[in-house]
Amino acid sequence: MSGALHRVPTLVFVGGLVFLIAAVLLSLTAGQGDVSVAESFRALIRPDPTDNAHITVRSVRVPRAMLAILVGAALALSGALVQTLTRNPLAEPGLLGVTAGASFAVVIATQLLDVSGQTATLVVAFIGATAAAFAVQAVGGADPLRLLLAGVALTAVLAGFSIGIRLTDPDTFDTYRFWSVGSLAGREQMPLLIPCVVLVAALAAALLLGRPLSAVALGDDVAHGLGVSVVRTRILALLVATVLAATATAVAGPIMFVGLIVPHLVRRFAQASVTWLLLLCLVIGPLLVVLSDTLARVLLVTGEVPVAILTSVIGGRC
Repeated sequence: MSGALHRVPTLVFVGGLVFLIAAVLLSLTAGQGDVSVAESFRALIRPDPTDNAHITVRSVRVPRAMLAILVGAALALSGALVQTLTRNPLAEPGLLGVTAGASFAVVIATQLLDVSGQTATLVVAFIGATAAAFAVQAVGGADPLRLLLAGVALTAVLAGFSIGIRLTDPDTFDTYRFWSVGSLAGREQMPLLIPCVVLVAALAAALLLGRPLSAVALGDDVAHGLGVSVVRTRILALLVATVLAATATAVAGPIMFVGLIVPHLVRRFAQASVTWLLLLCLVIGPLLVVLSDTLARVLLVTGEVPVAILTSVIGGRC
């Protein structure tokens, strides 16, 4: 019986992993100056430093695909953690104030400190997202309803201030517009070693929280009976969700619906297991972002569609 229960999520996980590998290979071939699959393999295995196609694959498309995987996994797992903690399948990382905090920080830094450049914007966005998320958690505490209300309230306040500042300062609006589109185009050229290390560590921490969160999902009394510290588990889960969402938003800008729709889609296959929910999000989240980013490169002849637009369309359709 136990093997039968785990058969469905195992098949979905393996199938999702196969599709993810195929999607990554496809992403290496699509875009301005199409490259064949065989040529992409040669660029990875026997690179020619004088071949423009090989340079494009290794210096642009491989880092961009890896970034799409990390961002997709981070947003999906952050959404799964938030939904599990709040017991609300419609919750998403933005309810922690992450998106609004990052946006507000970028606007303030642009207007008051004249911050410009991708690296500086990344740092400012991360600080703003993290600060907003911790403010929401300080007000909301461990109560799921208060947490949601605090997140909605802070998001509305920060969004109002941000819009007001952008409307009165065209230069701030122009600088903010580049970051706010939610795209991976050009982001692979930023210094991403530290953000990627943070994301990988936070993803591993999220998976380690699967077992205690499964106990918490059964109720506080049951969790205590199983030897799980409910308060500590919730604090750690909120912290990890904050780091995942804040880092992904700082790197790629606001990419909506991934943290909402991916956990919602895979929950039916997770067999009521938080561990399987997180594992499936770890595969399906990157799959959604990689496919959306690949499609974003080929929809327009003259340029690219921001990946956030495609994830919103797909999420709305789902």
